[in-house]
Amino acid sequence: MTGRSISDYKILENVGQVGMGIMHKARDMKIMRELATACLVLTLALTTCHSSAPDSQRPNILYIMTDDHAPQMMSAYDSTRASTPNLDRIAREGMMFRNSFVTNSLCAPSRAVLLTGKYSHKNGQLGNRETFDGSQPTFPKMLQAAGYQTAIVGKWHLKSEPTGFDYWNVLPGQGRYLDPVLIETGEEKTHRGYVTDVITDLALSWLRNRDPDRPFALLYHHKAPHAEWVPNPKHESLFENEMIARPPTFDDDYAGRADPIKMATNRLVPDLLSRWRRWGPELAKEDPGDLEGEQLREWMYQQYVKDYLRVMKSVDDNVGRVLDFLDEQGLAENTLVIYTSDNGKFVGDHFMFDKRLMYEGPLRIPLVVRYPPAIAPGSKTETYSLNVDYAPTLLDYAGLDIPVDMQGRSLRPILEGAVPTDWRQSIYYQYWEPPGGHNVERHYGIRTNRHKLIYYHGSDYGGEPAWELIDLQADPNEYTNLYDNPEYAETVATLKGELERLRAELDVEE
Repeated sequence: MTGRSISDYKILENVGQVGMGIMHKARDMKIMRELATACLVLTLALTTCHSSAPDSQRPNILYIMTDDHAPQMMSAYDSTRASTPNLDRIAREGMMFRNSFVTNSLCAPSRAVLLTGKYSHKNGQLGNRETFDGSQPTFPKMLQAAGYQTAIVGKWHLKSEPTGFDYWNVLPGQGRYLDPVLIETGEEKTHRGYVTDVITDLALSWLRNRDPDRPFALLYHHKAPHAEWVPNPKHESLFENEMIARPPTFDDDYAGRADPIKMATNRLVPDLLSRWRRWGPELAKEDPGDLEGEQLREWMYQQYVKDYLRVMKSVDDNVGRVLDFLDEQGLAENTLVIYTSDNGKFVGDHFMFDKRLMYEGPLRIPLVVRYPPAIAPGSKTETYSLNVDYAPTLLDYAGLDIPVDMQGRSLRPILEGAVPTDWRQSIYYQYWEPPGGHNVERHYGIRTNRHKLIYYHGSDYGGEPAWELIDLQADPNEYTNLYDNPEYAETVATLKGELERLRAELDVEE
């Protein structure tokens, strides 16, 4: 990887000091924004100057992301309920991360973390309600300034217009599954067909028409498997005569849990059932009628999990189309392919259907990476990775310097078989959005290889703050809160110390 000279760092330091001095005195937001933009332009220019590797040696980048795909629903991780042969192919031909997590399990924040390499409190995207500040530095801007062709196709979900892309064609908001509207560089267009097919068609069209003499970075983002889980019509009858297995925690009664878990409104019954009925018969397809109790629980789960699997079938087929295209065009050897999801998901786990909580379902994400020149096929790692690491990793492989204010670390050493001795042994998570339709309390916490400690604010309900301690070794299904168990007092004290260390390191104040 190339580096900046001492003189470059001096220039950046002086620009930063002067800019910050003026900005502290300036009250005009326009002046502040202009100064920030000027600093960014100079930073990108310097980065570009030091990307000395020829285009032929810089990998193309294909970043594939779904919405709400949990690793337990990808067969490379768990074949109990899912079959995803094309996604599994990336794992088989590259590396699979078995401990990959998000820093904030929610759509928009996760996407902002990806772009900036910074936690939510640093990039400003705390929840789904804010509008992303597209003027801040992002890895697509840095790649673009270094000569990469950049594009994003599919789900964006950040309200502001994409920046740093030569081409963008994105869904407005959540988008819809059938006959979707997409916004192509500012112009809305309706596309006939199924959203996963349409997004793939547009991505392949851009790839075919790119400049073949320059490296590309394509963000290929799917809506699926986000609600409302409307299958492609050709997949509507899949699993019709099957009973999909329940997850091990399906019958959880939350008896041993902190109050905020019990108050969350993310149960299959009654919460998903009531949403299902509001969506209307064209989405629900049928009604449970007079079913009650266990029969109703089973009916709702089967409805949900089957449509989840159906929409993922389309994703897997379409990812296969793109992988085949890379093969046909001779691009596979020099293309870094990443597959992941913006966050994890409860798919009947703990009888829930959403995300947000710092439980393993929403916290974990699939992450598989293929790059034939450097990543051994079929390799696996237990090393912790976070979505805040993705931007530094992509910059590293592009031969660019990683900005010092990015809070993640490049995964490149791990991908190439050399885990740094100082790699993280714990992760920090924070969910910032006040309770909405799912009634999830704001919380933050720490996860280590053995334990998970979570703090719930309490003020969202006018109640008292609450703590939750889970022993992941003794209780991998996360059934029991051990916070008040005197046998764990020393563990709690140690974890609180590590939690405060991480909060200080990441400059978290709230």
